[in-house]
Amino acid sequence: MQRGIATFTLDHGHCPPWLFERMVKLGREMTRVLIEEYGPDEYIKRLGDPVWFQTLGTVLAFDWNASGLTTVLTGALKEALRGYEQDWGVFIAGGKGKTSRKTPAQINDWGERLGLSDQSIANLEYNSRMSAKVDSALVQDGYQLYHHAFFFSKNGAWTVVQQGMNQDNRSARRYHWHSASAKDLINEPHTGIAAQARGKSVLNLTATESGKNRDLSVELLGGGILTMLKDFQLLARHATPNSRMIKLAKDGDQLTLAQLSRGEFYHHEVESEDFSRSKYLQKILNSLSENLPKNYESLLARPGVGPKTVRALSLVGEVIYGATPSYQDPARYSFAHGGKDATPYPVDRATYDQTIAALRQAVGRTKLDPITKSKAAARLK
Repeated sequence: MQRGIATFTLDHGHCPPWLFERMVKLGREMTRVLIEEYGPDEYIKRLGDPVWFQTLGTVLAFDWNASGLTTVLTGALKEALRGYEQDWGVFIAGGKGKTSRKTPAQINDWGERLGLSDQSIANLEYNSRMSAKVDSALVQDGYQLYHHAFFFSKNGAWTVVQQGMNQDNRSARRYHWHSASAKDLINEPHTGIAAQARGKSVLNLTATESGKNRDLSVELLGGGILTMLKDFQLLARHATPNSRMIKLAKDGDQLTLAQLSRGEFYHHEVESEDFSRSKYLQKILNSLSENLPKNYESLLARPGVGPKTVRALSLVGEVIYGATPSYQDPARYSFAHGGKDATPYPVDRATYDQTIAALRQAVGRTKLDPITKSKAAARLK
């Protein structure tokens, strides 16, 4: 699977009941066939592949680039599995809006019913919570998460499918995770595809190139809250809205040369944020300094640590100490199979044919009536 993120046009309105009922019916049959053919762990893995997830949604009813595909497909699959979860060995927690906040409780409920150990349940809940934290705090791309679904099997395989919304450009962005690819929850944890549109300057602390900045964020906490406040005050004094480049000096020694003009950094606009004045941020940093996290993952996992805390530490590490993070949007590959004119890249015929063949076979083996089968197969063409 390719790594990255998918971007979709933002849809409004609701899926009509007659369509949702048919999606549930077809989704149930396809899920049954796929699990019988490949097993629950492979089914979970495929949901973590944005190309496969997108194709499944298209077969069930949706346009290829509709943001509603994510939320409605997840809801349809959750309803399709209802009553069959333990027979098929696949479970879904969470969903859109308020339902997403019920994910930990739903994971715990299924874990107790399945007789999973307390540690196994805690691990599943932790992976769910951390994936949401990473995509809201470490990938600062302007998209606000509003959908979080956690798919898992009895064997512990899991997939996260979550989606964020950007009201400014009226688009949605979907983030995919799979347990086999997310052994490290911080460094390059995503699976999948890239966006149709990429941000020009996105603070991406999941990138390998951001490793030094992440490490330095943990080290800064060891210096205590007073040292960090002095660093914030230094940034606030020397950053000006129109400065293209500034030289920062402390105790007579030049520390770094940084670009700080408005728009240079998507979120790192020092002139709009004086971190030294935030009482809440000071409280969080003081708590972290008094009980130091052992690494960056444990820092992010602490209650209260969010985008602003991460951004503040990253900025100090970059501007004052020279540890530059990545500003490359982690969106990399299109979820399409390619383009006829090799844009965004040449069509990979083997992968294209394999995707169609697998889903056509699944449609053919369902117990649906011939007309419904024919319509689903036609959408694959």
